[in-house]
Amino acid sequence: MVRVFGGAALTALIATSAYAGGLERSSQSVGILFEAGTYAEISMGRVAPDVSGDHSATLAPVLGTANSGDMAGDYSAFGFGFKTALNDKIDLAFVVDSPIGADVDYKAGTGYIYGGSTASIDSTALTLLARYKLPSNFSVHGGLRFQRAEGEVALFNGYTMNTDTASDTGFVVGAAWEKPEIAARIALTYNSAITHKFNATENIAAVTTQFKTEIPRSLNLEFQTGIAADTLLFGSVRWVEWSKTDITPLALFTATGTSLVDYDDDTITYNIGVGRRFTPNWSGAVILAHEPSTGGFSGNLGPTDGYTSVGLAATYTHGNMKITGGARYIWIGDAKTEAPVAVAGVPGVTLGEFKDNTAVAVGLKIGYTF
Repeated sequence: MVRVFGGAALTALIATSAYAGGLERSSQSVGILFEAGTYAEISMGRVAPDVSGDHSATLAPVLGTANSGDMAGDYSAFGFGFKTALNDKIDLAFVVDSPIGADVDYKAGTGYIYGGSTASIDSTALTLLARYKLPSNFSVHGGLRFQRAEGEVALFNGYTMNTDTASDTGFVVGAAWEKPEIAARIALTYNSAITHKFNATENIAAVTTQFKTEIPRSLNLEFQTGIAADTLLFGSVRWVEWSKTDITPLALFTATGTSLVDYDDDTITYNIGVGRRFTPNWSGAVILAHEPSTGGFSGNLGPTDGYTSVGLAATYTHGNMKITGGARYIWIGDAKTEAPVAVAGVPGVTLGEFKDNTAVAVGLKIGYTF
């Protein structure tokens, strides 16, 4: 018999999206639906990336051999979840998190061409979930996600843009299978895309402009199984269709014919971990994560390409309360950015080379079963 000690919670805390592709900051896990009885949790985290690059050798004779300095701002993340069982067949839950975000701050005075450029994206989502148990240890789950987002940018060339707050809705649907005797569970969840329509103020337009941005759909496979007494193997595979996301304010596109942010490829993120209960009160886990690089150019406002990380977590259980703390060290994938045509004269010229970058993430989660 394997005693379950929260493998899904450990994965969600330190092995998901601390520095994933695109704008992602949440793994959209449905693990809370499988907590026993009535349960509530609050989580908080802090991510400190160090991302810098140099002008490419091709453009250094024109732009100088400047380093960008650390252009990725530190950020915090907060979340809350609540789950209850209506009866022996139906569970309900709601989750509050920040699914997407960005904090870009190229320091002025470095000599790097993007010096002085800043950008931020903030979001909040409320996800309402229900789970219905079927015979033979199967279940289905689904619900609605209500998401709010806003952003602003100021570039080195004088362009500025800020949006209003857009609120839109998507849906969640999935299925799971469990074998409680060995703490086994497999859950597959589809999260629909959410399209936001923003009103934007751009300093190169005489009127308020409008544009649409799709926050992409995703597919999560979460799993866990006991492999020995008090020992759990757990992990996840997450696919996100970032190639559908394009942030293109109207006045900027009219003036330059380019997007502010877009992505050529989708991302797949892998997590695998082993957890063990050492005493009735203490358990711990080691978690590895990897998101393969996609190659090509990365955006100048997000010069990273994949990552590999290792994380450690520990959980202290006292009565009905569980306190989990964790930390990750992240090796961020090397990236190249493309020079604007106005700078290089032709498209497809490397502007910056960002290498050997890292990040550190820490998190704390407190859960209580009523």
